Amino acid sequence: MDFFSTHAGEAIITFLISMVPVIELRGAIPYAYANGVAPWLAFVLSVAGNMLPVPFILLFIRKIFAWMKKYPRLGKIAYKLENRAKNKSSGVRKSEIIGLCILVAIPLPGTGAWTGALVAALMEMRMKRALPTIFLGVLIAGIAVTLVVSLGIEALSWMAG
Repeated sequence: MDFFSTHAGEAIITFLISMVPVIELRGAIPYAYANGVAPWLAFVLSVAGNMLPVPFILLFIRKIFAWMKKYPRLGKIAYKLENRAKNKSSGVRKSEIIGLCILVAIPLPGTGAWTGALVAALMEMRMKRALPTIFLGVLIAGIAVTLVVSLGIEALSWMAG
């Protein structure tokens, strides 16, 4: 339990970072590594934190956008997010589940669980199809980021010494 007493703050921050749109686990895992959180724990916390907002996005984003559109400034944001999701949804529509999984799994800006959930919600994909698909994409992204970060650290330590 010594690990948790020395790295509890970093573990909590890792979890919180993974919930932030755009950053998600792609930023949380490197943060955790840089701050001494064990790789397995960084992965678990990042996947869990990244998935936490997804059901809420799937359930409520259309209602939130409808409310936002009643106000000019908020409406601009809602329309912008909707248009972004619609642009991303073209690839997803062709092969719904595989496309959504790939959209979430690719660890690049503009992809991830938030975007995938937004696309799924606007496509009116059922929760029982969207949630496991997004989860699989998050797992794949988490594995990819964990491997890239750990291999990068190994390469740097090899070159340094």
